[in-house]
Amino acid sequence: MALHLYDSARRSQTEFVPLEPGKASIYLCGATVQAPPHIGHVRSGVNFDILRRWLRHSGYDVTFVRNVTDIDDKILSKSAESGRAWWAWGYTNELSFDAAYNVLGCLPPTYEPRATGHITEMIELIQRLIDAGHAYAAGGDVFFDVASYPEYGALSGQKVDEMQPAGDSAADARKRDPRDFALWKGHKAGEPMSASWPTPWGGGRPGWHLECSAMATRYLGPAFDIHGGGLDLLFPHHENELAQSRAAGDGFARYWMHNGMLNLSGQKMSKSVGNTLLVSEVVKQWRPVEVRYYLGAAHYRSGVDFSPGALDEAATAYRRIENFVERADEAVGPVDGGPVCADFAAAMDDDLGVPAALAAIHAVVGEGNSALAVGDLAAVRGTLASVLTMTGVLGIDPHAWRDAGAADLTPVVDSLVQVAIGQRTAARERKDYAAADAIRDQLAAAGILVEDTPSGPRWTLKS
Repeated sequence: MALHLYDSARRSQTEFVPLEPGKASIYLCGATVQAPPHIGHVRSGVNFDILRRWLRHSGYDVTFVRNVTDIDDKILSKSAESGRAWWAWGYTNELSFDAAYNVLGCLPPTYEPRATGHITEMIELIQRLIDAGHAYAAGGDVFFDVASYPEYGALSGQKVDEMQPAGDSAADARKRDPRDFALWKGHKAGEPMSASWPTPWGGGRPGWHLECSAMATRYLGPAFDIHGGGLDLLFPHHENELAQSRAAGDGFARYWMHNGMLNLSGQKMSKSVGNTLLVSEVVKQWRPVEVRYYLGAAHYRSGVDFSPGALDEAATAYRRIENFVERADEAVGPVDGGPVCADFAAAMDDDLGVPAALAAIHAVVGEGNSALAVGDLAAVRGTLASVLTMTGVLGIDPHAWRDAGAADLTPVVDSLVQVAIGQRTAARERKDYAAADAIRDQLAAAGILVEDTPSGPRWTLKS
């Protein structure tokens, strides 16, 4: 069976036929760095990482672009509230996103462009739209003329006459139509001059939708295979991207994929409502691989309600796989990856059916456990090889996560050392200096030096 994907534009599942045989190009709307990432945001990162891995396993040479929006209204607003430069505020949050993607095992993108690094391409795209009669300048701003593009609304399935005014400039009397959206935003009083770039229409900064069109075509060409993002981006963001790119003469994305939202108490998890769960905090309660299993386990198009109980269930399910791999490793030693089972392949080719794919993995794990019970090492070896390949496709290979965890044990060592340091401090406070010295000597024998400083004890490893 060939890979079939649900295309939001067609509103149906269709066979994936790449623009260039043997190659697949993907553009994923990445971080808008107004705040640190919550797990609702990185669900998209995990879902499209699985797509990328399956395409690669299927023999495609994949180019994966995930952008960073590092300039927009909210970044300027939040940075001003904090008293920090907008670019410093954005970069701090960009690093947080990088850490979140990395800790959840997402492969690094082939390219990760920032919006502010592509102003030239954006200006050129605006000029093409103006020349083609699809955009107009008005007092330092430039707007896309929705009425000039008859296909506007086709992606999201909406009728133009039923749409609300564009949210980024809803009451702007300079617009020809209230639904026209901003391609370029003129510099406003009170905004930092560092957030303004010169253009033929005056200084200012890009509109959000323009950024992605310029970056996608810069790295993937005027036409590419897949454009992805959260369902909340379907309108207006992706609708506007498609309109301005097609109006300029570019083929743009051939398939549109949208992942469902992660909800908290039935409400979409977002930065604005204050109900976010930061990735940096969640991975303190559950292992990163367990969080990844949870985020990827549901079908990517379905909505998911977050709860600690659901994450506990995901952790338990992952540990069943992990326990089999550990026992099989002891029984048969190292093995190379093997073929995926037919049920797994069929599930993944059916619009990335990860729930059915996980069921296939657990079925093979069950067979492996039965083989272990009777000492059938040949069967154990075969099932282990298949499990490692299938979990690798989903980014949850126990070997890979074990090796990654072994790469830096500093947090674990720190936790253990802090316990010992706490016992030493308690001994000193009760004037039991002999016990305090004994704890220090035991740490030293283990290669850990404790130094008393004005701000408290600190430890280092012997060089």
